Amino acid sequence: MDVLSDVLAVLRTGRPRAALVAWPAPWAQRFAAVPGSAGFQVVLAGPCWLIRPDTDPVPLAVGDVVFRPHGPGHVLADDPSTPVTGPDCDPDSVGRYTAVGPPAGSGGPATVTLCGAYELEPARLHPLLHDLPELVHLPAHLDRYPALRATVELLGTELRQPRPGTDAIVPALLDTLLLHILRPWLEERSTPGPGTGWPAALADRAVGAALRAMHRDPARSWTVAALAAEAGLSRAAFARRFTALVGQPPLGYLTWWRMTLAARRLRGSDAPLSSIAARVGYASEFAFANAFKRRFGVAPGRYRHSE
Repeated sequence: MDVLSDVLAVLRTGRPRAALVAWPAPWAQRFAAVPGSAGFQVVLAGPCWLIRPDTDPVPLAVGDVVFRPHGPGHVLADDPSTPVTGPDCDPDSVGRYTAVGPPAGSGGPATVTLCGAYELEPARLHPLLHDLPELVHLPAHLDRYPALRATVELLGTELRQPRPGTDAIVPALLDTLLLHILRPWLEERSTPGPGTGWPAALADRAVGAALRAMHRDPARSWTVAALAAEAGLSRAAFARRFTALVGQPPLGYLTWWRMTLAARRLRGSDAPLSSIAARVGYASEFAFANAFKRRFGVAPGRYRHSE
């Protein structure tokens, strides 16, 4: 079982948004802080700077990808000295999938960006997301991300020329883009040696094996001893290693993952509670409901209808 794919499956809710935007110089656009969201920017043409509070402006080259996983506000501009004059942009201010050309008579765009936003479910955020920094910057000049570049090109084409099937293709491409952003960040931090957090946990042979086992079969009656056997370690050594890397004990993470899967199925299907309970490892609906309420503060039925 691919843990990163599972993480992506529960990471977002609703429909993502994407826009291809042409900015005639001089320009500066503030993107509003949107709690419970993550966003990316890809520079396709022209000069661009990323400006954040309390830090130096970051120059972005054509092909650079910037991912902001925690939804803080920021400014993009053709130059750090260009003042922001217009209203803030937020994901709800544009269509779901759009291409915005330069104003008439502007003489053409100076900069073209591909922007996107993911709506997140705060109660279901995977701990991996908490490990991400405020800014993930993948420079194009490193020429190490060909799959990412190919996905950007496909996404830009769909936004420029919508055709039958675009509404199905764009969300899939956005998910693919997010995976290609997360992969390099994880790989660069998963080198052998001491470390903690999710990059180290996924790269660790023993802990990674236990995580894959839990994700492969969350309904199994796992014990620490059974997970230690999957990891090839003694019970005590495994429990220490897992807790040090992941930040919580093995069965604590298992319960969190089961409840996260249950919450997703409650909102995404009409399956009866007994069926959902069985799929996440609970023999009785009563035991499942009690565990779910401890995690989310409401009963499963109420959570299902609370959107």
